[in-house]
Amino acid sequence: MDSNAIVVGVDGSDEADRALRWAARTAARRHEPLHIVHGFAPMAGFYGAGLPVLHEAYEAFVKAADDLLAAAVRTAREIGGPELTITAGKLQEAGPVALIEASRTARTVVLGCSGTGGFTGMVVGSTTVEVAAHARCPVVVVRGRDEATGPVVAGVDGSATSERALATAFEEASWRGVPLVAVHVWADADVAGHPGTVPFLVDWPEIEQDAQRLLAEQLAGWQEKYPDVVVERVVARDRPRHQLLSWSTRAQLVVVGSRGRGGFRGLLLGSTSQALVHHAQCPVMIVRPDAV
Repeated sequence: MDSNAIVVGVDGSDEADRALRWAARTAARRHEPLHIVHGFAPMAGFYGAGLPVLHEAYEAFVKAADDLLAAAVRTAREIGGPELTITAGKLQEAGPVALIEASRTARTVVLGCSGTGGFTGMVVGSTTVEVAAHARCPVVVVRGRDEATGPVVAGVDGSATSERALATAFEEASWRGVPLVAVHVWADADVAGHPGTVPFLVDWPEIEQDAQRLLAEQLAGWQEKYPDVVVERVVARDRPRHQLLSWSTRAQLVVVGSRGRGGFRGLLLGSTSQALVHHAQCPVMIVRPDAV
């Protein structure tokens, strides 16, 4: 595997095939290598057991995995063209372990939102969430519309993880040549609806001004670094997931941190990123605190 490659997990499912095609298109456009991974973890008893039936079964698993990878390479070549550098690996590990290990040197790890086969249990809430929560690089979950168009959308909440996600979103918008929509939600919940709160005592205009200032501060340095990126600022009183899910119907990519300012310490994947992984209408990129 080349360092800084775009890594994609395949398992023979339709969703993994969509992720493969997305990864191949992205790698070709970025002129970066593509590494295709299949997590292959047959029963250890198949090794050296001396039983012909088990040995034949193991050989059948090996052939199926080899055929799957060969087909994936052909698909990637058709999508990415002759100039795309493609490597593939059949790893003796379960899918999540293989992808998390690959993320140590990858630019991005790409997954379908569900799957079968080599990545047993690859459904939203299992492998996808596990990799997004533990990967050392950004993770893209390919879901929603095929060939999604529109801007790159970034969730901004002032946290350190959000700052890293914003940096990644600017870079994505720059190379794609599309605008960036920076979304900041200035009330995570309907404050007026909480028991014991007096709605008319809440200074909403002041809260909104503070939110506008926070977003401007977060954007300032990045707009100087990426003067080619047209930025639209969105400040709203809403829940983050509502705003970002709404924007996902118009975006080609939504970028968020793995856990924002409202997350509990030790919670590796926050409620907003989980909601996007489950319900977004376009691919979602999740950026971990150590994914720089």
